[in-house]
Amino acid sequence: MTARGKARKRALDILFEAEMRREPLLEVLRDRAERAEPPVSAYAAELVRGVAAHQDEIDELLAANARGWTLDRMPAVDRNILRIGAFELLWGTQVPEAVAISEAVLLATDLSTDASPGFVNGLLARLLEIKPTLTGDTS
Repeated sequence: MTARGKARKRALDILFEAEMRREPLLEVLRDRAERAEPPVSAYAAELVRGVAAHQDEIDELLAANARGWTLDRMPAVDRNILRIGAFELLWGTQVPEAVAISEAVLLATDLSTDASPGFVNGLLARLLEIKPTLTGDTS
């Protein structure tokens, strides 16, 4: 697994923990960074902070574009993989869009249900499709 792949997995761990414990995301990040067991890389912290900064908008986009699914019905792992993928896709500057989607699908393949990779791929592909209307990007 690449360094960024490990960072995504660590960010996912933090997002999932915060959600399950119903604790503020940035507090969980701070606590995990202080413990450093395992370490929180700069990229993992950037992903967590990015999701925290845009979570309301990300969740609205996921809910509006997940045909037949509500956020609450999604497996928690998928929901948080999608949050990371959506952040990288829409606000991230570190990786190409296709890589953001591919990496999210890999996490879903490794950590979630058999149906999850296709679901994650389809929903993030939909966000990529509508991205120009969301960001004003005409490229």
